[in-house]
Amino acid sequence: MAQVVSINVNGETRAVSADADTPLLYVLMNELNLHGPQFGCGLAQCGSCSVLIDGVETRSCVTPVASVAGKKITTVEGLPALYAREKGLKETPELHPLQAAFIEVQALHCGACYNGMTIKAAELLAKNPKPSDAEIRTAMNGHLCRCGTYPRILQAIKLASARMSGAAR
Repeated sequence: MAQVVSINVNGETRAVSADADTPLLYVLMNELNLHGPQFGCGLAQCGSCSVLIDGVETRSCVTPVASVAGKKITTVEGLPALYAREKGLKETPELHPLQAAFIEVQALHCGACYNGMTIKAAELLAKNPKPSDAEIRTAMNGHLCRCGTYPRILQAIKLASARMSGAAR
């Protein structure tokens, strides 16, 4: 039976009507019209549906919407505002540095992995601003790229890390 659940998505509290066990992914896509998180496997194995819940990467395809009431959900669409808040910026940039780096190094081909890769990398860089290659690979393990652009994804994360720490422009 559908119920009204209040969730905070990208800094905005929204009331949604859904069964308590409805996957958060479906609510984000169908109720809130957000298209960053993608349906990939439906089994929490590929990472395409990832979001940050209270700063922790979570697979939204297997997360019941009722379980996120009162928590802060960030989708890939909300990463620029999250970055601005974290850095104390007066204006929100158009793109998070990770998003800009992914575009600059052409890390994505089909785009199926973009959401999950970016969300996981944002979680990583929030915890470890200057990760080693091995730390990046370990963190990104479990996020699948159908096109095999892993070397460019690694390059993009390193570029964003350098820019976010002020080491590169």
